[in-house]
Amino acid sequence: MNLTRLTGPLAGALLAACLSGPAFAQTAPAAPTTPAVPAAKAPGAKAMAVVKVGFLRTYERTLALSVLDIPPADIGIAGADVAIADNNTTGSFMGQSFALDVATLKPGEDVMPAVQKMAAEGVHYIVTDLSAEDTLKVADAVKGSGALVLNAGATDDSLREENCRANMLHTAPTRSMLTDGLAQYLMWKQWRNWVLITGSHDKDKLFAEAMKASAKKFGGTILEERIFEDKGGARATDSGQALVQRQIPVFLQGLPEHDVVLVADESEVFGSYIPWRTWVPRPVAGTAGLIPASWHPASEQWGGAQIQNRFEKASGRRMQAKDMQVWTAIRILGEAASRTQSVDPATIDAFIKGKDFTVAAFKGQRLTFRDWNWQLRQPVLLGDETSVVSASPQEGFLHQASELDTLGTDRPETRCAF
Repeated sequence: MNLTRLTGPLAGALLAACLSGPAFAQTAPAAPTTPAVPAAKAPGAKAMAVVKVGFLRTYERTLALSVLDIPPADIGIAGADVAIADNNTTGSFMGQSFALDVATLKPGEDVMPAVQKMAAEGVHYIVTDLSAEDTLKVADAVKGSGALVLNAGATDDSLREENCRANMLHTAPTRSMLTDGLAQYLMWKQWRNWVLITGSHDKDKLFAEAMKASAKKFGGTILEERIFEDKGGARATDSGQALVQRQIPVFLQGLPEHDVVLVADESEVFGSYIPWRTWVPRPVAGTAGLIPASWHPASEQWGGAQIQNRFEKASGRRMQAKDMQVWTAIRILGEAASRTQSVDPATIDAFIKGKDFTVAAFKGQRLTFRDWNWQLRQPVLLGDETSVVSASPQEGFLHQASELDTLGTDRPETRCAF
């Protein structure tokens, strides 16, 4: 287990003092990579009230079909760093400071020692990028202390339904939200007939089931499903491209007449091989081709250029979906502390779960939580390798309360019972 740094208690105050002019109203700069040495406090100066935020994640550099798809080593952490800087910029005016404690584990490593360490250090808020199983373990482990878990990684619907917890909030969208967003766009395009290519791993099947439910919900038709078996072996060989070019079209031969090829390959075994290699020319969507996500590195609408610029200055790369999910989780805490003018955990928690809470996240509207399962309502961006193609909910998909509730599990359908 690799436990890393504690950052940020006073750096935000200095940053805010430098940025109080009108230029900052348009674009806030990124946090400094090396915290400045704070000036000596004046006699009698009030100490900053510190909010400790833990970020618990798993990471291991693994192979992908494309080297461009390998997650950067600081995935999520970079989003957390920018969020802490943003919180400290605002919080410094109210005597508030946010500090980040990051714990990085390898997949399969026991999460409990890291959770216990954070609890012993008085960390009340734990942002997670873990498997569904480990996320649930964390929520149950800290339940007695009153700590709040913000799930920024796991998309499993089960965490919002039969395995929901009152002390677990979600900034990561669910699979059903992602597939509903994609299905709405395909129906808006009147591409109603689909074929589904599913991987052989469990999480591939979960995405496929969500896609089937979305088809039923919005009137799409899945004409045929085929399973792509993962037989192991090297993912990159000198003869790989030639083999793929011959094998994939044959695998997709003989499908019924269709508008779109849907891919369910969260395991990244074959999905990237499908676009441009189909037997008949058809668009590809799902986990390859047109991909639904909470964010896109090319997104600059709705003020998105501001966060992209701050993020790129701080990290040297563009912001990915998981970075945005972590950023949003930590900004929720900063927004609540700012609006309540308090760092008291009970006050912050009550406000976040109250009817007046909203948070801006560069998606065209302020976001709110669903009070039946604590899932953050949010648009779903649909993008390819280089651009944002569309954003759901699509025009014409109406809802009596919020059009965002056309994405994912609605109140009458929920199985969550806190």
